[in-house]
Amino acid sequence: MANWELKNCCKHEQVVFIATIGVSIVVILSLWRTVLLTPFKLITVFLHETSHALACKLTCGHVEGIQVHADEGGVTQTRGGVYCVILPAGYLGSSLWGLVFILASTKLLTARIAAGCLILALFVVLFVAKNWLLRGLCIGFIIFLAIVWVLQELTHVRILRYAILFIGVMNSLFSVYDIYDDLISRRVNSSDAEKFAEICPCPCNGVAWGVIWGIISFTFLCGSMYIGLVILS
Repeated sequence: MANWELKNCCKHEQVVFIATIGVSIVVILSLWRTVLLTPFKLITVFLHETSHALACKLTCGHVEGIQVHADEGGVTQTRGGVYCVILPAGYLGSSLWGLVFILASTKLLTARIAAGCLILALFVVLFVAKNWLLRGLCIGFIIFLAIVWVLQELTHVRILRYAILFIGVMNSLFSVYDIYDDLISRRVNSSDAEKFAEICPCPCNGVAWGVIWGIISFTFLCGSMYIGLVILS
């Protein structure tokens, strides 16, 4: 049975898990304004836009193209589908990807699966990308993950789990920050939350939806840490 009460916490692997998340958060916040973190920011934008695209396909819509821009923005061009599902899928999907990657990092097998799925997603998007920045990002991260995987399998540099964990933490933090910056601290009429407020029957404006989505994203981050400890117990 799962140790949901976390009795006898914390064992060595649990301590390493929490410590790695803590170090990742410190590194991310310290390097937030530097170019060193830009590729990882852009990969979170990629997953944000991919979430829009997946929501579109799952609601029987058509994805016409995906773009990721150097200013850490992105656009997913869709036709059809259910917009009340597509619009929140970007921010919430990004935080959900963060949760998935953090949990996947708890075991080597699941880390391999997560890396393989991310490589496959990058390869697929490579052919629907509408700008060269996104194409370059896809190629760059395919090479990066391939190198990390080869090091994991053929050398004593076993960092695949930590790479997947870092990507997961990056997604979770960036999602919360992006929601605050785009939807709460300033009101942009073209934002996903404002568009969602227009079509949703609930009496909430875009800022209110931003707060709701932010709480959900932060809950995903905390939940991933707790469930990760349960898995490792």
